Amino acid sequence: MAVHPLPPRRTSAPETPDPPAYDRRRAWLILAMVVAFMMINYADKSVLGLAAVPLMDELAIDKSTYGLISSSFYVLFSVSGLVVGLLSARWSTRTMLLVMAALWAVAQLPALVATVPALVAGRLLLGAAEGPAASMSMHTLYGWFPPGRRGMPSALQIGGAALGTAVAAPVLTWFIVNLGWRSAFVALAITSAAWCLVWYAVGKDGPYSAAAQWSAAGAAPASGTPGTGERNGTRPTVEAPAPPLSRLLLSGTVVGSVLSAFGSHWALAVSSAWLPVYLQAQLDLTASTASVAVSAVSVLSLLLLLSVPALVDRRKRHGRAGRAADGIAQGAAVLVSGAALALLPFAEQRAAQLALVAVAFAAHAVAIPLHYVTTAAVVPAARRGPVFGVVAATGTLPGMFVPYLTGHLVDGAASEATGYAIAFLLSAAVMAVCGAVAMLAIRPDRDARALGGEG
Repeated sequence: MAVHPLPPRRTSAPETPDPPAYDRRRAWLILAMVVAFMMINYADKSVLGLAAVPLMDELAIDKSTYGLISSSFYVLFSVSGLVVGLLSARWSTRTMLLVMAALWAVAQLPALVATVPALVAGRLLLGAAEGPAASMSMHTLYGWFPPGRRGMPSALQIGGAALGTAVAAPVLTWFIVNLGWRSAFVALAITSAAWCLVWYAVGKDGPYSAAAQWSAAGAAPASGTPGTGERNGTRPTVEAPAPPLSRLLLSGTVVGSVLSAFGSHWALAVSSAWLPVYLQAQLDLTASTASVAVSAVSVLSLLLLLSVPALVDRRKRHGRAGRAADGIAQGAAVLVSGAALALLPFAEQRAAQLALVAVAFAAHAVAIPLHYVTTAAVVPAARRGPVFGVVAATGTLPGMFVPYLTGHLVDGAASEATGYAIAFLLSAAVMAVCGAVAMLAIRPDRDARALGGEG
């Protein structure tokens, strides 16, 4: 009997699903909800300061006790951001934002009891619930916008925070003056609850989220397990194992992104705690004039947030991505702010001083949305939430100690002017290191290829 050789086994290249379609209308609806989410977030943070005077008068507490209530907000802020980020791969971003906003509403209610322990408990809960807000809402946005379209949504998300502060001040002050300070807390609780209802109706994980990609593949695969569409009849493919979290966090792009955020948040911590005081004590501005100057800094910051990330996105769509589009932009923003801060103690003309204040405390803001963009570019979607949590927790660390450090330097110097000069020069040095390393280390194209990122 003749033996015929078997025909060669025909192999076929694994079929991979097409990239998901970009739903512009739904993406911008989600963006609008995220901007509103961030506005409420920053209104929640600012309400205690706006109500401070009548609150202290009614409760007969001193400024130290008020400071204890205020600082309790940050006790769990970074910790919760880190923990939720690490666990975010297991949860829907829609659910995470819904739970956070619901907790914000609950956290305002202890103000009705109006005792120091109740207020501390409320601020502790609020800080824990708001710690993951910025990173997880950005993670939500990136589920709806493809890599080449994330710069402007990132800027609008960060801009929502600035807009929230600007809108909250007059509105909440009206409640405090006309209806009592508790009414402002109740108004914010109702606002958070209303946002939850709308988000429950319209919120959804986007097509670029890890959950959506797993669903499109047929299942939620473990690393290195089959994951493509047995439901649509195509041959299953094997998903490449996701890199370990430690490898992602130690990549040049992620390290550089964290440092740019660290430098930016250092400047933000100085300005939020000390800029109004500095303008009045050292530049001899009245309180009202100082507030106008602070508002002008915020306007310049918002303009930069709306323009620079949009230019970065345009470069990417024209095929000119890479270090110039991402790393150089955010590193340079921190460097420019640091340089202005270093020059500020030596300026003598009022116009020069105010110009340096504007540049020092506005230019750095560009790094905040862009550091999320560069991190997302090199991290697989399945790892994006945990990495964002770690990046946000480390990048915002200056808020925990820089205000105290600045005050300590001012108190310990021979004069206030000398103390501010030392604090500003130290801040400039830190920002210079952060900006320079970011410019050198951030290389999204290289790291995306090595780590399996979206590019």
